[in-house]
Amino acid sequence: MDRASPNFSFNPCWRKDTQLQDPHISKMRRHTCFVLVFLIATFPVYISGYASGNVGGSCDSMLPDHTPNTKQTTDAPYQIITSSSSFKPRDTIQVTLRGTTGNNFRGFLLEARAAGPSSPGTPLGTFQTTTSDTQLLNCVISGETYMASAVSHNSGSQKLEIVVNWIAPDTGNIEFRATFVQSFTTFWTPVMSQIIKRSAAASVSPTTSNNSNTVTSGSSAMISLLNPATPPQGISNDGCGSTKFCFSSPAQCDPARVENCFFMSSTPLDNRGLQFEMSGRSTGYISIGFSDDRLMGNDDIYICGMDTSGNIQVQRAYSTGRVRPRTVPLGEVNNIQVADVNGIIQCSFNTRNNISTTQRAANEMYYLMFAYGPSANGQINQHIEIPFISEEKVNVGIIQLASGNRRKSTLIKTHAALLLIAWMTTGSIGMIVAKFFKNIGGSKKILGKNIWFQLHLLLMVLTVVATVIGFVLAFVHVRGWSHNKGVHPVLGCIVMGLALIQPTVAICRPSPDNKRRFIFNWFHSLLALVIKCLAVATLFLGFILLLNRTANKWPVKVLGGFVGWEALLFTLLFICCYFKEKAVYVNLKKKVDPDFILFIVYLCGNLAFVIALLVGIAQT
Repeated sequence: MDRASPNFSFNPCWRKDTQLQDPHISKMRRHTCFVLVFLIATFPVYISGYASGNVGGSCDSMLPDHTPNTKQTTDAPYQIITSSSSFKPRDTIQVTLRGTTGNNFRGFLLEARAAGPSSPGTPLGTFQTTTSDTQLLNCVISGETYMASAVSHNSGSQKLEIVVNWIAPDTGNIEFRATFVQSFTTFWTPVMSQIIKRSAAASVSPTTSNNSNTVTSGSSAMISLLNPATPPQGISNDGCGSTKFCFSSPAQCDPARVENCFFMSSTPLDNRGLQFEMSGRSTGYISIGFSDDRLMGNDDIYICGMDTSGNIQVQRAYSTGRVRPRTVPLGEVNNIQVADVNGIIQCSFNTRNNISTTQRAANEMYYLMFAYGPSANGQINQHIEIPFISEEKVNVGIIQLASGNRRKSTLIKTHAALLLIAWMTTGSIGMIVAKFFKNIGGSKKILGKNIWFQLHLLLMVLTVVATVIGFVLAFVHVRGWSHNKGVHPVLGCIVMGLALIQPTVAICRPSPDNKRRFIFNWFHSLLALVIKCLAVATLFLGFILLLNRTANKWPVKVLGGFVGWEALLFTLLFICCYFKEKAVYVNLKKKVDPDFILFIVYLCGNLAFVIALLVGIAQT
């Protein structure tokens, strides 16, 4: 730089600047550098202190050590969900911290306290972490250390859900309290769970408690547990159609007398609410869903199921499809009674909630779906059986009778029918024509091609089209992949792919007089045989899934007879073809060939089998 020009060059603090002659300026620069170095050195420590979650000093107040530390006054966009609403000493309760409507949080502090607004600030019980992004804290209150009595974060990463376990001590009713930190200056505290009640089975030391059975909207979807050996009183079909709405399967069964009765009722209450009753045999849970259609997805659900301790609880949930339903706050629900006696789960409760949590329907008419299945670790698993679905939309606030059935979806029935016709009728006939009846029509042609070829082409095009439509209908019904249907969907995809490859290869075939034509002939025939075998195997697996509850499983047996019938006729046609090639007989009187008679017999038998199986599909 030119010496005559002003000096705007940057000089490091630790460098002796010969151009600065004023000692006061030099000293001021050294002080400035010292302050900058101090801030740079301490800033990471400050940030680390916020992100590490080592906030044991805040166990008493549960306030973040931030400046400012003024909590938000709006409703917290977070909730505390528990796996049970009651406990005995040494019980384990799963506690979930979750953001609502996509609200994440960076930090949190969770403790269990005695229930009640005036309870002391002593943490109760001990926690266990389940993931690597949480840590246990030893809270020190009034000089006394409570080991593993709180949980917090260990990083400042975004979190949508945290799950921990709490081990219950010998104490009275408790509630979980949490602080959620969204950003450095934005946090909510205390966010409280519902009251978790000490089980009535054991003596309880006096403590402040809330005797109301109502679960507020900010609570989880769990309920109070009564004596599990005593079922709710009065769950029967008495009053059905006269004083209460009833939905059952078998129709009009009585849960008080019939063990295998799946029953739900609703009784209008004077305060504009409904009393729901549910009963059914299950190993994990029973549930009733309210849907705008007969398909799963976008449904409101009440669930009675087992928690991690085997106790029965009630959940309110919303189903978004073929995944585990999303739990929502239980809302205005009270007078809850539950029981699990000899494998029969029952529950009764009053609710003033709207049926729809999303206001998706303009009226109160819904299809009812009664589903049941196993559960594990307090979570419901996919129901193995098909739900009982009401035959029409109903209003559970109007006194009437309704029954449910396990009828398959029309889409699945159409899927089965199309694939049956494709690979047991049109496909089979098309292959028989190409193999044994190339003499049909003699030398006559249609559009420049032999009649046998045009007939074969038409039948195979119909086969491929029916396969494509049936394939698409299955995915439309399932809305994705069928994860619990074994190898049936896998084989179906393979058949679909090969069914598209076969005509593609046929389009690219060489001319009849080409010396390599035999390669195409062998490949085309072999691929047809492979597709046929795979299609038959896929049909058997599909029929087992679809029809195995039909009396005596007759459709599966009929399908087996159908395959045997085809094999027999193919064998007889091969024998006829063999004798004709060897000129064992000569048709001197120009009568109908035996192979043509066999073909007519085959068509008649094929039609009979197809009609029988289509009837079986329709009756599922």
